[in-house]
Amino acid sequence: MRITRPKDLLTGALFVAFGLGAMALSLGVHLGTAARMGPGYFPFALGSLLSLLGGVLVVRGLRPAPARGGWPAVNAKPLLIVLSSVLLFSQLLIPLGLLLSTALLVVVSSLASQEFRWRETLINAAALVAVVVAVFVYCLEFPIPLGPSFRLLSP
Repeated sequence: MRITRPKDLLTGALFVAFGLGAMALSLGVHLGTAARMGPGYFPFALGSLLSLLGGVLVVRGLRPAPARGGWPAVNAKPLLIVLSSVLLFSQLLIPLGLLLSTALLVVVSSLASQEFRWRETLINAAALVAVVVAVFVYCLEFPIPLGPSFRLLSP
């Protein structure tokens, strides 16, 4: 069998892997039923849908199509920058608060683009911070600190 759409195949395989991972992790908590959903129901359902979508992409990647080139070149630098920005956000959310950690996430992940410009990045960061605060703090009422927390410095 000849792989004619490697991007679809790789994307589909990634979706299937993440979907199966979400499904496996959600089995550790109570799933419940459709009428009485438990905390694991939504992650399991989302993982199922992601795996299904990935399966469709894998099949599409294996289907015959006009050849337009070989395997795509993987540029690891943007991938590593974006992944590191998410990791940085997760580690700095509590000490720096939602405002600074979200702005830092946008700025660091924007460095992955070849079209990086400070002005647009700062405007995007401000807009995203406003949306995140509106949704998570005011609408969903998550108990997330907005500003830096200095409680971590005391013994």
